[in-house]
Amino acid sequence: MSTQPLTLAAVNRMDEDAFVASFGDIAEHSPWVAKVAERARPYLDRTAMVTAFVEAVDAAGEDVQRGLLREHPDLAGRAAIAGELAPESRNEQASAGLDRMTADEYDRFSRLNAAYRDRHGIPFILAVKGATKDQVLAAFEARLDNPADIEFATALTQVQRIIRFRLEDRVSA
Repeated sequence: MSTQPLTLAAVNRMDEDAFVASFGDIAEHSPWVAKVAERARPYLDRTAMVTAFVEAVDAAGEDVQRGLLREHPDLAGRAAIAGELAPESRNEQASAGLDRMTADEYDRFSRLNAAYRDRHGIPFILAVKGATKDQVLAAFEARLDNPADIEFATALTQVQRIIRFRLEDRVSA
């Protein structure tokens, strides 16, 4: 991942392989999203690019969407502790203070992660960029008892927010 944002012109000039290599990790371990979004090029602006990625997720069948959701790591989970998060996930979780927790906070997150997965069959997903640890915990607790269909839709919306944030970081307006 480049530290300098790409221009939209550069994005539109990429061949398919370069595009997928550059954006295949925008949706957690799901390069298929970039492959589908690539077909909508050339993009008129960054918003159109974001829309193409969001529409790729929307157009997928429920089983594929569920697979996408299951690719997301638990917030402050084992992958984070083991240093196995993708760089963007690590940075996003760190921005919310999830890399600086007390033992009690970690235990609370662990219990919530397990309870959420048991209830919904997917990890709890929240676009944590700009959130505090307390806001993340409050959202976790507020959503835990939601019906499964509501959480499925909410998780997809959160993935789409994550996609937007990541594309905004990588592509200049």
